Amino acid sequence: MTAVSIQTPLTEKFGIDYPIFGFTPSQHVAAAISRAGGLGVLGCVRFNDPAELHEVLEWMHENTDGKPFGVDVVMPAKIPTEGSRTDLDSMIPPEHRAFVERTLDDLGVPPLPDGGDRVNTGVLGWLHSVARSHVDVAMEHAEKYGQIKLIANALGSPPADVIDVAHQHGVAVAALAGSQHHALSHVEAGVDIVIAQGYEGGGHTGEVTSMVLWPEIVDAVGDHPVLAAGGVGDGRQMAAALALGTQGVWMGTAWLTAAEYQLGATGDGPSTVQQALLKATSRDTVRRRIYSGKPARLLKTKWTDAWDAAGAPEPLPMPLQNLLVGEAHARISNSDDPDVVAMPAGQIVGRCNEIVPVADMIEAMVRDYGASVARMSASLKDGDGAV
Repeated sequence: MTAVSIQTPLTEKFGIDYPIFGFTPSQHVAAAISRAGGLGVLGCVRFNDPAELHEVLEWMHENTDGKPFGVDVVMPAKIPTEGSRTDLDSMIPPEHRAFVERTLDDLGVPPLPDGGDRVNTGVLGWLHSVARSHVDVAMEHAEKYGQIKLIANALGSPPADVIDVAHQHGVAVAALAGSQHHALSHVEAGVDIVIAQGYEGGGHTGEVTSMVLWPEIVDAVGDHPVLAAGGVGDGRQMAAALALGTQGVWMGTAWLTAAEYQLGATGDGPSTVQQALLKATSRDTVRRRIYSGKPARLLKTKWTDAWDAAGAPEPLPMPLQNLLVGEAHARISNSDDPDVVAMPAGQIVGRCNEIVPVADMIEAMVRDYGASVARMSASLKDGDGAV
């Protein structure tokens, strides 16, 4: 790794070398990002069992060389009324279940192997109560080890008591915003960092493009730190983000083809999901509610096409939609057809053309950032033609 660092107020706050904040569901990728000088942020929504999250965080402490990292949860500011899993399942219309089963059969997706856990295939991390358990585990680790320095929320400002407990443990709070209004509400709620995610981004996104949204939010929140998300995959885009007034970048899709993403998995070569990502262009994504119940950008596949076809039901609200498709996603993950995968991905997927180690990705970003800044500096001339 080059000895050059890129410093902003946020890199100084977190003690990192580069203003690169990497969201990923993979602990291997998150740890590699932190080791390489960024801040790896582990997505927690996949952990139905808090004990599993505890185990993974222990692994993170052992594999980040003492460097800071963060966690990401999915938690609405307003606490919803939740019933039991049985209560929630009973709210899913039979015709929706029939459509999912019929679609999987049409696409040739095999059932789960004998013994597959069909009860917990829905990702319960979308539930507020489970997300709170993620916060509890993260704060326990923050107090014990001091490495967890950030908790991010994918659904806006977390509840006030969650912000308070994070601050009591010395953990900064970040929240995604897709509009100026969202950003201002985050600041008012006590959120420390606004993540301005443009329309291009993977997962939950708003309707304003990054190039418009980033400076709009920077101007709206004044000196409050802003991270740029949506469409960032190389150093040129990072330079553009900082030029527009942000203090760093928040990246997700770009890490999906990192070499570390498949560590711990079986088999050689790219996974089925990675095969789909590698061949995708920037035009091969769609923004739909079929993944979680809220608008999210996904890789366009035969699975998304089925939901767009005539006669398909309307997606259910969160968290029912994810419970509906949970087993389907598990079955799709076990299949070997890249044309059927169900995967959040941003438009930057068109640049995910090879499997590359995280350290090499970050080194290339830093190098390209430096070249971009040099080009911009060379464009400045005074009256005599000199810089």
